[in-house]
Amino acid sequence: FVRNIPYQNVRHLSANSLAFDKYPFLERLGLKKDNLGCWNGKEWVGNGQSYTSVNPSTGESIANIKMGSVDDYEACLKNMEEAQESWMMLPVPKRGEIVRQIGLRLRDFQEDLGALISLEMGKIKSEGLGEVQEYIDMCDLAVGMSRQIPGQVLPSEREDHVMLEVWNPLGKVGIISAFNFPCAVHGWNSSVSLICGNTQIWKGASSVSLVTIAQTKIMTDVLLDNNIHGGVATMCQGSGSTVGQRLIDDKRLNLISFTGSTAIGKDVASNVAGRFGRTILELGGNNAVIVMDDADLNVALPSCLFAAAGTAGQRCTTLRRLLVHENIYDEFVGKLVNAYGCIKPGNPLTPGTLLGPVHTQSAIKEYEDGIAEIVKQGGKILYGGKRIEKSELEPLGLENGNYVWPTLVESNNNMPIVKEELFVPITHVLKIKNFEEAVEINNNTPFGLSSAIFTNSMRNTFKWLGPKGSECGIINVNNGCSGAEIGGAFGGEKETGAGRESGSDSWKQYMRRGTCSINYGNA
Repeated sequence: FVRNIPYQNVRHLSANSLAFDKYPFLERLGLKKDNLGCWNGKEWVGNGQSYTSVNPSTGESIANIKMGSVDDYEACLKNMEEAQESWMMLPVPKRGEIVRQIGLRLRDFQEDLGALISLEMGKIKSEGLGEVQEYIDMCDLAVGMSRQIPGQVLPSEREDHVMLEVWNPLGKVGIISAFNFPCAVHGWNSSVSLICGNTQIWKGASSVSLVTIAQTKIMTDVLLDNNIHGGVATMCQGSGSTVGQRLIDDKRLNLISFTGSTAIGKDVASNVAGRFGRTILELGGNNAVIVMDDADLNVALPSCLFAAAGTAGQRCTTLRRLLVHENIYDEFVGKLVNAYGCIKPGNPLTPGTLLGPVHTQSAIKEYEDGIAEIVKQGGKILYGGKRIEKSELEPLGLENGNYVWPTLVESNNNMPIVKEELFVPITHVLKIKNFEEAVEINNNTPFGLSSAIFTNSMRNTFKWLGPKGSECGIINVNNGCSGAEIGGAFGGEKETGAGRESGSDSWKQYMRRGTCSINYGNA
């Protein structure tokens, strides 16, 4: 699966076999060697399968989780129903105050939660901290929204009449998040949905269950401290077949926000549409960056390097296709290859580390199979293209980690694999002749998430932003394609799923709209 890790590590290790005690921040976050994987709104339970979380940097087992069962899931829905009326009747600014306090509590635990993300997901510490900061910022944004969710007063065609537009809570929301952003994606959805007056159930990726549990504990403490029913925000970990599918098929949930692969996203879309529910889908991306011959290469080079190699190529906005103008191709690609040579593997928790592991062994297989297919189709490896040798990792204590070299491949657009998404650090480099060819290649993929162009041409900039430019949801200029600011709506087009999360008017998806015509006359 891409971004949806197959259910694995179904086991329960003895406490003596765990690396839990190496990491004091785990206990500070309320975690234990054996954890319950479901907050049903009233108590922590876990009557499902046993699961052991693994550190992708070392292969060590961290802690055990007893996942949620079908009965546990049903208890979540029952308690969400109990909490619904009191929560949606609470004035919106007061709901915003609860979200503000969640943001404050996240600040208190930012260092520890960021470290946990690095430990369990594998991204470097600065990125783990940045992900928590993103949730904090979303809380701040949502607090502001809670003071200004607008309606409209509209002119009526009838005498002594006026029209109003009002917004009310949608109801119950299901959130399914992926392994690569185990904190932030939930935060994008949760912070906005809560101020909109909805109750929610969250299922995080099984392989980052400790992050999901720790984050839920932070939210739950805030709710209970304010005498808010715990059913406002429930959580149930479990396999896709046990919990995930049940959540997707549940007619009681008015909205499903799903982050994951396009293949699974298609099933989510059809299932939820079949019951006339709503979806927010953030799926695949085959993101391109164009570097024109008038670009400032000192700006483009570091942007492309991070976009391609950051998070070990496991961002949904990772640079997959680099389109470089023929006039600067040799110079720019040569500098980029040299820059790749400066990226060294390390423990994500160690300051200064730039390259962490890919998340699972299955990602290594995807990487190796992808390299083999690229070479078979005529691609030329410019840098990387193999696993990092154990002998190089051994002095760092990482010989059992999931480490691969970030890879640059010289490809051509006729290679079928160029149009696919490989969710590993492999970037295709393609030579282009002009702006028009670059835009055509950018759009010649089933996906439409993120894109960028580096140029100093005003004409190219506004063509890029226009109807004949990029078909993506994110269309940057002189910025890389990786990441996004929370103030704008995040999401894409085509097989990326057309959902929007985070800022702008994304809040509308979590509410229902009503149009009212009022007669204030005598007729």
